[in-house]
Amino acid sequence: MTQPAFPQQQKTITVLLVDEDISFAKLVQHHLQKFQNREFKLIWKENVEDALAEIQQNPTIDLILTDYVLPGSNGLEFCLQLNQMNCEIPIVFVTATRDFKLAIEAMKLGVEDFLIKEDLAESILPRTIINVLDRVRMHKQIKAVEKRMLIAEKRAEAIRELVVTVCHEFNNPLAAIKISADLLRRQSLSESDKERLKKFDENFHKIESEIKRLRDINFEKIDFHGTSIKPETSA
Repeated sequence: MTQPAFPQQQKTITVLLVDEDISFAKLVQHHLQKFQNREFKLIWKENVEDALAEIQQNPTIDLILTDYVLPGSNGLEFCLQLNQMNCEIPIVFVTATRDFKLAIEAMKLGVEDFLIKEDLAESILPRTIINVLDRVRMHKQIKAVEKRMLIAEKRAEAIRELVVTVCHEFNNPLAAIKISADLLRRQSLSESDKERLKKFDENFHKIESEIKRLRDINFEKIDFHGTSIKPETSA
């Protein structure tokens, strides 16, 4: 009997919150309760120093939520430090500062989204996190495909250059052989020599034909990529 198919359990999303306000941390924990069958794990740090230490030792972090106003620092400085570390964890600003210029500066530093604390409804935060992770994942897939395509294009160009070189290298020897064969035909040959020369001509024409086919290959119709974007299971 066919066994019933059960949906694959999705990975728990680990979120690092950097904010000194414990009441807001509790609110975030409430918002990240099970949402549309997605599980969230919240790690809360009050300052940048502790957050950086957590990031360095915890490879499971999927997304960073950070306030702008932080003890002894701010969210922009935190983002700069993350960039210097070559950290690829997506970042979302969640701040009480309704400042358009701040949002622009944050986006310039690679922040994926900018939310205002007082505007957060219960579903907005988890929905934003999921959307950001999906968008970042798709962007990485596209970059990986583009990289493979670039490698394939370079490989194709190398093959083109090799084909041109090989065909060129054959030209002079073939021309010399053809001249020699023409000279032989003008000589007085025995029937057996004529037969040999005839077979030689047949083989020679085959070689010429194959080299011409090689030279005339339409590389534009050859798929050197073998790549396609395949959606992955959400984080």
